[in-house]
Amino acid sequence: MTLTKSDTVHRPPSIVYGPRIVALAGGVGGAKLAHGLAQLLPPEDLTIVVNTGDDFEHYGLTICPDLDTVCYTLAGLANPVTGWGRVDESWQVFENARCLGGPDWFSLGDRDLGTHLERTRRLKDGQPLSQVTRDFCKAWGVEHTVLPMTDQPVRTMVGVETGELAFQEYFVHQRCEPKVTGFRFDGVESARPAPGVVEAIETAEAVVICPSNPWVSIDPILAVAGIRSRLEGKPVLAVSPIIGGKTVKGPAAKMYSELGIHPSAFSVARHYRGLLTGFVLDGVDAAQERAIQNLNLRTLVADTLMNHLTDRVRLAGDVLNFIRRPL
Repeated sequence: MTLTKSDTVHRPPSIVYGPRIVALAGGVGGAKLAHGLAQLLPPEDLTIVVNTGDDFEHYGLTICPDLDTVCYTLAGLANPVTGWGRVDESWQVFENARCLGGPDWFSLGDRDLGTHLERTRRLKDGQPLSQVTRDFCKAWGVEHTVLPMTDQPVRTMVGVETGELAFQEYFVHQRCEPKVTGFRFDGVESARPAPGVVEAIETAEAVVICPSNPWVSIDPILAVAGIRSRLEGKPVLAVSPIIGGKTVKGPAAKMYSELGIHPSAFSVARHYRGLLTGFVLDGVDAAQERAIQNLNLRTLVADTLMNHLTDRVRLAGDVLNFIRRPL
């Protein structure tokens, strides 16, 4: 089923608009919770800061997978089966390019290709990524603010036993098969938060780290100078992307294991130690709650699996109620 802006969403009666939230997101899980939050919060109360460390160039085009996944999801344009790409997609351009000998390891649908073509044209004209994203959101009817973490190129490099791989080479071309040894964010030293990011954090009443891969979706955001430091002193909570030792999508659990860390909700909470004030874990991991609380964190045990729109809204409501709950 395609999710559209016209879908009826009933707000939980316990939710009153607010507080003002900044959500940090990347990937399908991050996009889903951001979408749920957008159903409950008015545009002025939600800003979504998105990872751009997995951006890359393909066929001469600038591809922004996380940014597009979040925007397509908010706009009701995302493929409901994969969670990424466009709904009702066709592949004629890509199939023809492949027949002519073009690289076929990263698929570009016809509708999706239009996004990349226009983004690349504007970037080459000197427009910053944040402005391009703002214009695209307006065209797609997305009213909430979506910001790239930075306007400067930052590229996530995955350390493997043979050296380094660009993230999409590791993730898509090699299907996450190489053993991970570490991560590096190329270009982050000269990156600055995109316009609006710092202001959104400073005026936010709380920050939500969506259930995204900590290593390659959230850490790049936090590595941009001035972002992590401005989170200090604010309520910051994270929703675990690991449920029962596994991830719903993506290689986060595999990365934890290969780095010698047991993949668990507790490991995610410990990953963010010193930054968080609260943590949301799934009911199947309830036995880890006490250990997470011993990290000096407030906890919420909830149903964090988001298979349907109602699940996204339910979890978003639980998160907002958790934020509003008295200490």
